[in-house]
Amino acid sequence: MIGTGYGRTDSVIGVQTPEGIEFVLSPAGLAVRACAYGIDQIIQWIVIIGLMIATEFLGEDAGIWIILLLVFCLDWFYHVICELLFRGQSVGKKIMGIRVVSGDGSPISAGASFLRNLLRFIDTYIFFCPIALVCMLVSRGFRRLGDWAAGTLVVYTSHSLAPPLRSTGYSLSGNWFQNIEPLSAPRPLSGEEKQAIMMFARRYPLLGEARADEIARPYVKTLGEGAEVPAGPSACLLGIARRIAGGAPS
Repeated sequence: MIGTGYGRTDSVIGVQTPEGIEFVLSPAGLAVRACAYGIDQIIQWIVIIGLMIATEFLGEDAGIWIILLLVFCLDWFYHVICELLFRGQSVGKKIMGIRVVSGDGSPISAGASFLRNLLRFIDTYIFFCPIALVCMLVSRGFRRLGDWAAGTLVVYTSHSLAPPLRSTGYSLSGNWFQNIEPLSAPRPLSGEEKQAIMMFARRYPLLGEARADEIARPYVKTLGEGAEVPAGPSACLLGIARRIAGGAPS
C-alpha cells in the first residue's frame, strides 16, 4: 500500500501485519540522500588528507602504500561499519535524519549492509551516479541497485532535516508518549512486530481509547500470557512501544 508525500520526491509505504495492524515506512528521496552521501564523501576526504599528512613522516614508499590501503578500507567499509555500529546511519545519514533498514523496517543485518555497499561501486561507477539515479527514480521506495539486491530501504527518522510528511498523527514527540510507563514484552519480538507496535502508538492519538482497545486486544493475545495489564490492551501496547523506543520518543 502506497500513499503520497511531497510530490515525486518522497513516498509513503504502508505495511500490514497478519494481525491487521498497519505501520508506515517513509523512504528518503533523492535530495536528502544526495546530501547525506556528499557529507560522507567530504568526511572521507578529510580523513584521507589527514592520513596523507601523517604518513609523510614514514617515507615516500611506505607512505604511499599505507595511504592506498587506508583509502581502500575507507571506500569499501566506511558505510558498512557505520551502518552496523550506529543503527543504519553513517555520519551523513545521521545529520540528515535518515537511516538504512530492512524492507520490513527491522534493523539492517551485516550481510545486507555488506551487499548494498558492495554494489555501491556499480551505482556510482560513472560521474554523477546515473545508474543509482535511474534506479531510484523508477523504483518503489527510491531504491538504488544495492538496495534492491540487499532488500533494504533508506527511510526518514523522527529527527530528519527534510520537510515533515502531512500525516501529523504519526508523531511520538508529545508529552503523552513520554509519560507512558515502559513495559517489557512477555516474549522476544520480531522486527515486524516491533514496527507494528510502534505504528499503533503513532496512530493512538487519532483512534480514541475505545477504538484503540478494540484494535489492540487481538494483537495483545498473540504476545502470550502476561501481556494483559489492568489498564487495558492499548495501554499494554503503548508501554511496550515506550520500551522499544528506548525510553525516548521514536
